[in-house]
Order: sequence, then C-alpha cells, then structure tokens
Amino acid sequence: MQDLTAALKRQAAEVGFSECRVARVADLPEVMSRLQAFVDAGYHGQMGWLAERMHWRGDPAALWPEARSVVMLAEDYGPDEDPLAVLQQPDCGAVSVYARHRDYHDVVKKRLKRLGRWLIESAEAEGTTGPEIKVFVDTAPVMEKPLGQAAGLGWQGKHTNLVSRRLGSWFFLGCIFTTLDLSPDGAEVDHCGSCRRCLDVCPTDAFPAPYKLDARRCISYLTIEHKGPVDEALRPGLGNRIYGCDDCLAVCPWNKFAGVAQEVKYHARDDLLAPPLADLAALDDAGFRARFSGSPIKRIGRDRMVRNVMYAVGNSGRAALEPVAQRLCDDPDPGVQDAARWAVKRLRGSG
Repeated sequence: MQDLTAALKRQAAEVGFSECRVARVADLPEVMSRLQAFVDAGYHGQMGWLAERMHWRGDPAALWPEARSVVMLAEDYGPDEDPLAVLQQPDCGAVSVYARHRDYHDVVKKRLKRLGRWLIESAEAEGTTGPEIKVFVDTAPVMEKPLGQAAGLGWQGKHTNLVSRRLGSWFFLGCIFTTLDLSPDGAEVDHCGSCRRCLDVCPTDAFPAPYKLDARRCISYLTIEHKGPVDEALRPGLGNRIYGCDDCLAVCPWNKFAGVAQEVKYHARDDLLAPPLADLAALDDAGFRARFSGSPIKRIGRDRMVRNVMYAVGNSGRAALEPVAQRLCDDPDPGVQDAARWAVKRLRGSG
C-alpha cells in the first residue's frame, strides 16, 4: 500500500499535522520490559493506572488485536518566546508551554478523526473491504513515544521525551490504529550523543540515569498528577512552576530546528504567560473553572492549583506575598492549608 501511505502523508500535512510516519503494531519488542522495570522501581508514583493497564501499554496488539498498522502524527506547538524567561519572575507563575491555551487533546483529536475518515474512504475507493480505525491522543493505554520512535518521528532522548531532528522537542503526538497494512517507515535512531543538558538542568534531579525518569521527583508529575502535599525536600526545587515544567525540553539543542506553532490555539494566552501568583491564590472553585475553561489546567482543579501557587509563593522570597499565603492558612482543603503554612514559614525565614 505504498501509494495509499504516500497519499496519507500528503493528506496529513493538509489537515495540519507537522509530520506523519507509520509503524507496524508488532514493532515494539522492548516496551513491556522497560515499562515493567519502571513500575517495579516505583517510578510511576501515584499513577496506578500505568500498572493496572500495563498489558495493553506494553503490547499494542493486546489493545486491538485486529490492528496491523499505527499511523503516528506529530503536531508542533513551539513557543514564540523563551519558555524559561518566566522563571526569573518569582512573583509570577510558570505554566508549561503546552498548557498556555486550548486543550491540545481536543484540537489534535479533531484532526485525527478527519484524517481517519479520509483514510477509510480512500482505502474503500481502492477496493479494500471494511477498513477500520481507532484514534488516540494521550488518554488511552498507548505508548505513544516508543511508537513514535518505531515509526521514525523521533527518538526518546535522555529525558525520555521524543525528540525530532526537524521539530525539536515541541510537538504533540497522536495516533491512528488501523486494520490496514500500510507501508511502514524505519525506526529513528538516537541522536543525543554525549549531550546531557536535559539531565543537568532538572531542578529536582528526577533522572536517576540517562533515559530513566523517576516521576516521583518530576515537577510535571508533582504539580499535575500528585495528590496531597509534596515532599518538603522537593518543594524548593519547584521554584515558581505551578503547572508542569519545560526545563528539560527547553534546553535541548535540537530545538534550534523547531519552529513556532502554526495553530493559533496553541499560542499562549496573555494571562498565562506570567500570571501573578497573588491573582491565582485568590481563586475560588468557580473562579478557577471560569478562568481555565477549555484549558488542560482545568483538569487538576482549584485546590491542587492553589497548592502549587502556595509553593511558588514560599519560594518567591517576596515578603509582600506573605499576606496572600496567610489568608489561605485555614483553607478548607488540607493540601492548600499545608502549603500556605509552609509558604508563610519560608517567607519568614523559618521554613
């Protein structure tokens, strides 16, 4: 199906994807053992769903036995400003680049469905009977990054994220599983060389070794997935990062080839480039929902966001923010209470 695969790649570009590559479902021989080692080490933290659905994640054929090919799509979301500049503004919050506007799940899935419909119609026009597809965007037990490497989109760098020689680190992944036997691309090889910038920049030492991530120390995990108080020893490393962390992505030398996102829905909202901590700390549940409507940030809820904000306040060194933290010392949420009291002690020099 070389002709159909070539046409699919052209159509993917028309739909808006930055890159399109194909892998066979059976092209992931080492995924299960690597995933098992990750879980056995406890690196997954509170993400119990990783262990619970490991049989599907480790073997795409188990997820859908009829599938023959996986179409891997990349969509760039590169920022048009220095994503780390906000770290120099301690009275403002740092939000991960991917979350500064619309929820990418919605945007990417619409494109995947559109491309998937085209694929079915094109295959049927060529005489294929009953082709089927399933589309996934980061919400199903699918190992997108290893599949991306198997398809040739990029390679998993030392920070475990996918890196592309053309797109750098700033791109979303989506995939289309299909019963069609499409022509596969070759896997990408590692191009990290001796570079270790992503490992050295991590504020919380979340990489026990190259190509290994301990999520329990990762700021993205701690600010988004982790419920309850964060270990006090890790809180200073959070700095003013209140939702996610881009440090290991931003320092990758391959980003010199990355472009700015073409999709306007990925361009940062002005109020999320460097939101004042005092404003975010004042949000109640209704205010949080209104401010982050349509944003991936909405998923973590008001309490976890304000907890993160209190850690940032405590790390700010700004005495003027002490009253902001003081007002939340008796917040109904125990996690916010704990974080606010820690912030007050830290600003007073006793925490």
